[in-house]
Amino acid sequence: MRKKTIDDIQVTNKRVLIRVDYNVPLENGKVANDLRIRKSLPTIKKLLSDSNALVLMSHLGRPGGKVDPKLSLAPVAKHLSKLLGQEVKFVNDCVGDDVNKAVDSLKPGEVMLLENVRFYPGEKKNSDDFAKKLARHGEVFVNDAFSVCHRAHASVVGVPKFLRPAVAGYLLQSEIKHLGMFLDDPARPFVAVIGGAKVSTKIGVFKNLLPRVDKILVGGGMSFTFFSAWGLEVGKSLVEENSFQTATEIFNLSEELGGRMLLPVDILVAKELDPNSPVKTVPYDHIPKNWIGVDIGQATIQLYTDEILKAKSVFMNGPMGIFEIKPFSEGTRAILEAMAEVASKGNVAVVGGGDSAAAAYELGFADMMTHISTGGGASLEFMEGKELPGISVLDDAD
Repeated sequence: MRKKTIDDIQVTNKRVLIRVDYNVPLENGKVANDLRIRKSLPTIKKLLSDSNALVLMSHLGRPGGKVDPKLSLAPVAKHLSKLLGQEVKFVNDCVGDDVNKAVDSLKPGEVMLLENVRFYPGEKKNSDDFAKKLARHGEVFVNDAFSVCHRAHASVVGVPKFLRPAVAGYLLQSEIKHLGMFLDDPARPFVAVIGGAKVSTKIGVFKNLLPRVDKILVGGGMSFTFFSAWGLEVGKSLVEENSFQTATEIFNLSEELGGRMLLPVDILVAKELDPNSPVKTVPYDHIPKNWIGVDIGQATIQLYTDEILKAKSVFMNGPMGIFEIKPFSEGTRAILEAMAEVASKGNVAVVGGGDSAAAAYELGFADMMTHISTGGGASLEFMEGKELPGISVLDDAD
């Protein structure tokens, strides 16, 4: 998946149209978490340093193809102005005569942010007409929004039909590099940690990774679907009854490959999903009725961290428990701590996006990892071995 980047083409004194991901939380009309904005800065600064004029486009939330003032990108433009130390011009639309005039008047070194592309139904429908109207805003297209690369939307895959060259920015390049190494030629031992609530959302990841890994360590709510499929009591724990067959197939595939998948040997259970609830640790096959599994137990923490500390490559997607409630976060914390140690030795520790990334930031391990993906769904589909339309449409590297 070698794609051209902004370093592979000559981009000077051009108007560059950049797809960024500024789908950030807003509170009281201000940006509440600017991580995604900051991640775009290296690409923006590099292109500005080469005397280009930049037109940025992004979505925000799910306005359903209609204008929703609460999902305007205006506060993002203000925030980006502060981060860049220069004015970021904002237009309250993304296509049309007024926008075209504003874009055409942009000078080298200036930055403009367009209004939310999802205010138009043509964005999610990948309308050629809408994509063509967006494409006229640039002479070069740069995709730096990995988190939407699995979406065949107009601003992601439609624009490159009408605008070339179409290349990757630094953030997208980093995602392809760090996630791609696990699928191409990972340093061994290679350990994957797969957690989260549902087996059904991770089927493809299990099937694609099991033949490639040395071990897969399973945690989170999905553990109880495996246990329940075996006929074990899981109390009030989360279970996907319609995924029993899938869980059995995944476990059988692991056994055929020599038992590469490890499941928890003990579980932290609670009476209620409450930080003050009584808790106790029980063997995986002795979960009491009316109790809820909320985290992996101490023996499992030891077992899993031992495996991680032996590894040269570790990939994590999904937490080990309900990490948002402090007493139920120890398993996830221990896994991240072990991964940080792996990274500190110069080996590779990568956290997939979504809840895993949230846990890494919330528990204070983000800066200790080799890489944290910005895309939950996109990183999952990438690790399933799927071709992401937003990447495949870009120019191939020579």
